[in-house]
Amino acid sequence: MDSIKRSFWLAVLASLLFAHPAIGQAVPAGFGPAKGLWAGVEYSNMRAGFPYGSDQRLWGIGGFANYHLSGNLGVAGEARFLRFDSWNGETEDHYLAGPRYGFPRFGRVQPFAQCLLGIGRLQYPFQIGSGTYFAVAPGGEISYRLSRRWALRGLYEYQIWPGSPNAANQPQHTITPSGFHVGVAFRVR
Repeated sequence: MDSIKRSFWLAVLASLLFAHPAIGQAVPAGFGPAKGLWAGVEYSNMRAGFPYGSDQRLWGIGGFANYHLSGNLGVAGEARFLRFDSWNGETEDHYLAGPRYGFPRFGRVQPFAQCLLGIGRLQYPFQIGSGTYFAVAPGGEISYRLSRRWALRGLYEYQIWPGSPNAANQPQHTITPSGFHVGVAFRVR
């Protein structure tokens, strides 16, 4: 598991380092938004995907980073740790990264769409085991600019963990956690 986490974070770091070409002049405001790195923390409340059809909700904290490449395109990386309100010890962790698209701004409000890929880790109830699964996570975000460097964000995400199991002696169902995330972001550069 440690090698998977290490590989994930190296891939996120490499995409952030190599995505920004070296430039010596700022982008004029008339040509659109400048490149920028935003990082933040969030509160997450998600419907647990296990067992299938469960209304159990997990909540926890997470961190994220968004890098605006050019125009409306960017990349996003997220890590979440859903450890609270569990059902007999069930927990979920998510490590995701991928592209995001920013729609035109309406004053201080800007919507985004993203589709992240990565891994989801599930600690099964009653400590019966754990599993790590590939995850696809489409989502939509609304960002509200408080100032030039601070923003609030709200995000809804629907995850799909193909090939993930369900409870024993039950039909096969893919785990599909979904829920809301609310956070604050700071523009690093």
